[in-house]
Amino acid sequence: MTGLDRRGFLRLALGTTAASLSVAAVAGCGGSGGGGEAGGKTTLRYAWWGNNIRQQNYTKALQQFSTANGDIGIEPEFAEYSAFQERMTTQIAARDVPDIFWIASPQVMTYAKSKLYRTLDDVPTLNWGDYSKEDLETFKLGGELNTVPFAIFVPVIRYNETVAKADGVTLPADGAGWNWDAFSELLITYSKSNPAKRKGTPYAPDHDLTFEAWLRQRGEQLWTEDGQVGFTADGLGSWLEWWEKLRKAGAALSLSEQEGMGPDWAQVGKKVLVNFGNSNHIIDDAKMFPQEKFRLRAMPVDGSAVAGHKYLYFPRMAIYQRIDDDKLEAAGKVLDYNVNNAEMLKTVRLTMGAPTNPKVAEQAGAFASPDEKEMLAVVATDRAAQRKPRFEAPPGSSTWRTTMARICEEIALGKRGVSDGSAKMIEEIAAGIKRAQ
Repeated sequence: MTGLDRRGFLRLALGTTAASLSVAAVAGCGGSGGGGEAGGKTTLRYAWWGNNIRQQNYTKALQQFSTANGDIGIEPEFAEYSAFQERMTTQIAARDVPDIFWIASPQVMTYAKSKLYRTLDDVPTLNWGDYSKEDLETFKLGGELNTVPFAIFVPVIRYNETVAKADGVTLPADGAGWNWDAFSELLITYSKSNPAKRKGTPYAPDHDLTFEAWLRQRGEQLWTEDGQVGFTADGLGSWLEWWEKLRKAGAALSLSEQEGMGPDWAQVGKKVLVNFGNSNHIIDDAKMFPQEKFRLRAMPVDGSAVAGHKYLYFPRMAIYQRIDDDKLEAAGKVLDYNVNNAEMLKTVRLTMGAPTNPKVAEQAGAFASPDEKEMLAVVATDRAAQRKPRFEAPPGSSTWRTTMARICEEIALGKRGVSDGSAKMIEEIAAGIKRAQ
């Protein structure tokens, strides 16, 4: 199943429906319908994505903000992730962009090229005092502080501790024993002998963050600073070969067992010991199996890994560069509430990741759930590590993950070899970047 499969279609349809209902459901949160001034109240449009739970939680948090700041109203604009990006494309063309908006990761530099972001270091109501100089440098795009990273997540291996204990499986401790070869052998051995006939992992070579971790350990990047593909066919091929070893040994679910690429965790979670994912995913995914305990591990590391390979992934938000000047201070207050106030996190929780504000991250430990604490701990460890710079996806590369999923599927189906697939993927991504220049 390539392209928009049945699960993707349902997510898109539900997200579009949620977007159309969002404003009506929370009409009391905003001011005038047009987003302008009404009775002295500044009304701001705020756009974000997610599932129904996130929609409800953020709507509630924005209502709480407006209650505490009676002169600021908020008009929410919500959608599922893919529908959100499609709507933004339409709004950009019409110059009708929300005052405050989340930025989908494939679009960060595309929107920068379109000059959508207003610089933020001169917004008097947005406080940067809790951040180090190093933090602020990593937040910048092209040398400008024009977006706010509002959370952090990192690549992880998530494993089912309940199942591991029942089946007598112990993952190697951090250190020399926690390497890629040892991990693959563990998954292969487990898949051959466990009583419930689980597989080691879903088939997930297209998972972006863990692929990037593999590349960085080998001295390559996902993207270069000048906006080109940052990895070689050899770097990509070595990752795909690692996965081919698992697949051929029966240690990864087949495409039929997981119903195509990008499997639904609710369906495959009971079939596997581990999953490759983002640190924040444990919060929602663990709830699908409430009788079981899940834990997070940093990625395996070979002894040959280069220094500084760790990295942090930032979901970002921004203020539209064409925002009215008389709305700027109000918009700054909203951003400040999102990133510098632990009270908001008590409502929205930590599904988007660990707070970027180090003081808020520390405060979050007091009210975090066990799964949230698991996520906070693994992010804190990676945040403290030495890290080389990481660069965002360039314009023209927004569909690279779809391309990778298709290539991986073709390899699994025997339609391509690893070498051919690696070259084809890089060729297609590079062509997209070139077209956007």
